[in-house]
Amino acid sequence: MTDKKVNIDFEEYIRQGEPDKRERAYIWRTAIGLQAVDGLETSDYLKGTARRNIEGEITIDEAQQIVKTYYEKKHVSLAVDDDMEEADRVSANIAKVLSQSTMAFNSHGFVSLHRRIFEGVFKHAGQLRTYDITKKEWVLRGDTVNYLNWEDLRRAIDYDLSQEKEFDYTQLSKDDFIRHISHFVAGLWQIHPFGEGNTRTTAVFIIKYLRTLGFDVDNDLFARHSWYFRNALVRANYSNYKLKISRNPSFLEMFFRNLLLGENNELKNRFMLINPPEEWNVPPTSTPTSTPTSMESGFSLPNNPLILNLIRVIGVGYYSIKEMMAAIGLKDRKNFMEYHLSPAMAEGYVKMMYPDKPRHPRQKYLLTPKGLLLYHQTIGQKD
Repeated sequence: MTDKKVNIDFEEYIRQGEPDKRERAYIWRTAIGLQAVDGLETSDYLKGTARRNIEGEITIDEAQQIVKTYYEKKHVSLAVDDDMEEADRVSANIAKVLSQSTMAFNSHGFVSLHRRIFEGVFKHAGQLRTYDITKKEWVLRGDTVNYLNWEDLRRAIDYDLSQEKEFDYTQLSKDDFIRHISHFVAGLWQIHPFGEGNTRTTAVFIIKYLRTLGFDVDNDLFARHSWYFRNALVRANYSNYKLKISRNPSFLEMFFRNLLLGENNELKNRFMLINPPEEWNVPPTSTPTSTPTSMESGFSLPNNPLILNLIRVIGVGYYSIKEMMAAIGLKDRKNFMEYHLSPAMAEGYVKMMYPDKPRHPRQKYLLTPKGLLLYHQTIGQKD
């Protein structure tokens, strides 16, 4: 297969496809969509391989092996974009995991799930972290959630899963069910047992778990709103007495109400930003309908000064992460990706592009039409 532009019409497969093709399309859309949690995007090669699996030309095992072999060969002859390789390999691994019905409901199973998702990507795949962590969050304006200390990780996972395993849902109202499942997922995510990949692992786990509870989860919401899902987990676990901010699970509950009850709550990231600009203070609305939710998450780029400055400085063109960081004087790649570039990509201002040359060593990014409009609106303004 050559590296040519590939577009997969997931909607067409889901709307008109045969049952097996529809299920495979759901799985691949989720696997690919979840990469947005970490600002990653898959290659056309991965998409072409996914389409072959959806069409039934190859099995999921063959698709996984094809992606693995592809990058093994590229490492020998070419420079490889680490982010794209991660997105491709993890997408193939997630697709394999979601195609299987079995799951172990204990800490060993949860750790094994992380290993299966990130095998061949992270050296620490399937290993609990041995250090404490903090993470700057855009939705918290740079603050961090208090994650569990590393000494208690396995014990905490076992406790949460054992409590959930014994929980009886049969007598709960729909509202109580949503509150409970949101509380369970938020607590499991806050443990953050791995150095990387916690949100993607949690998302795959909860998809599989909901299926064991009898829900026909189509995965679509995770694919379309993976960035919102992560921010909702952050807000459900964040409190700051000094700022008078309490944990707020309502955003996560809206996500699950859409997923499980077919409601149409507005899933907009800007609603979750702490101390938002005055013009953002419009509460989210809920419409109990099965109408698909909007893909717009509401992040307003002008309120991210660094990205706005980036657009002003670099203008229109193709840029690597290294070039963008150099243009605005940043050196921390991870901070740039998580705190600035990922929200801009999630909102459609910047798009990850396939290299303009087949052997180009690094991925390039481009302002989208939405980003171009902002660029033209701001190039004449003073900082």
